Amino acid sequence: MKVRSKFLVGSGIIVITLVSLAYVGFTQSKTYYHTITELSTLNGVSLHQRMRVSGNVKNGTISHVPGGVDFVLTEQGRDLRVSYVGRDPLPDTFKDGAQALVEGKMMSDNRFEAEQVQAKCASKYEAAPAQTPGTPQPGQTSKGPDPARPPGS
Repeated sequence: MKVRSKFLVGSGIIVITLVSLAYVGFTQSKTYYHTITELSTLNGVSLHQRMRVSGNVKNGTISHVPGGVDFVLTEQGRDLRVSYVGRDPLPDTFKDGAQALVEGKMMSDNRFEAEQVQAKCASKYEAAPAQTPGTPQPGQTSKGPDPARPPGS
């Protein structure tokens, strides 16, 4: 075999390997977003694909079990049992009533097995309520400006 043909065969093998690795990586990493309501309409292969689901953590359902955390997500009156089996610690904002986004797969027992959990506390991001007349401003008491604080500071 000539040097040129060996080079072309070697280059072809490398290109085919890289393309196949890219394809496999892409197909395994893509996730679909579904609501809890949509999960009941899924069937077959689409039900067992990697997906993301969001909802609110139902109050009183968080329980730490060996190997993970179980909880229930709720959305529009529908519930979804979730088992978190990931290695990362849960976010500090993960608590009862928090909005959560879970990523993983549906299991045959209608339980969602999550490998990742993202959460945010809705009250943390809400605007502060408007001040009503007569309500003390920061640095004031209900009787007027704070005498220990000089004006303008």
